[in-house]
Amino acid sequence: MTESFHRSGEYENPYEGQQQAPVNPEWPPPPAYTPAPAPKKRNRGTVALLAAVAIVAAAIGGGTAYGIQELTGSDTVASSSTSTNVVPSSQKGTVAGVAKAVSPSIVEISADSNAGSSTGSGVIITSDGEIITNNHVVTGASQIKVATSDGESYSAKVVGTDSKKDLALIKLENASGLKAATLGDSSGVQVGDQVVAIGSPEGLSGTVTSGIISALDRDVTVPTDQDQGQQQSQQGDGWPFEFGGRQFNGDTGSDTTTYKALQTDASLNPGNSGGALIDMNGNIIGINSAMYSPAGAASSSSDAGSVGLGFAIPINTVKADLAKLRAGATG
Repeated sequence: MTESFHRSGEYENPYEGQQQAPVNPEWPPPPAYTPAPAPKKRNRGTVALLAAVAIVAAAIGGGTAYGIQELTGSDTVASSSTSTNVVPSSQKGTVAGVAKAVSPSIVEISADSNAGSSTGSGVIITSDGEIITNNHVVTGASQIKVATSDGESYSAKVVGTDSKKDLALIKLENASGLKAATLGDSSGVQVGDQVVAIGSPEGLSGTVTSGIISALDRDVTVPTDQDQGQQQSQQGDGWPFEFGGRQFNGDTGSDTTTYKALQTDASLNPGNSGGALIDMNGNIIGINSAMYSPAGAASSSSDAGSVGLGFAIPINTVKADLAKLRAGATG
């Protein structure tokens, strides 16, 4: 039988005109052909977003301040509200590891003024050369020279100052590709925490010392008068300050300011001012600012140098003041 069979218009023999096997009229019709759905196109925007998230996550997971900064722009300060591991895991918790990771972010500052010259330290906070230091290091300076850890020398200009907090922001000229430090969170610092100090005491750049946090919230009073600050720096007697109603390292004068400081027994000497106090993960937790030196230290070699009483401005104070300094404050 070769003819077509029609039942309610549902089925027509596809083999019409060919020799075919018998078709039983009671067989059900074959299922209708339904084409497979076309695959959906993935949203390119979603893919791009996922890729961006992956890149940022990888940078944060790597724990390097430099990588995060390069993703966010050269004028962005690498900052951490918790403890970021800047030090490689193989050297985590060691002074050598902290020194190797952070030393490229610490500079030596030489400032000339009518009162003489002074030497201090500073911390690079952006790859294009923004540097935090003490106000007393650069106050009244007519010329500022900065030397980086790799021996490069730059001229710098003062961007903003805050004598009440003894802070200053300077900017290198024609600088790029510098390694910025990671600013940590000083609110989590505890007495007994191990710390590392890096600076240029007596012009000895890149000097590393270590110790612990020996006290918190010390009321340290320092002078704001620029002539007195330059005179003390020129004489090499250390930065004068007052604590507990007593004056140390010279007369602080009548124009002073008081701030809450971290106290450390890490060795600090003249020239460490403006340098970094660092936790064992490589985060900057303070800017070194004052030190105690016994009376007569300048004339007695047996008494010269640090005796384990140094003070640093908490880094949270610096971060809170940074926008003001960038805006050109001169207070």
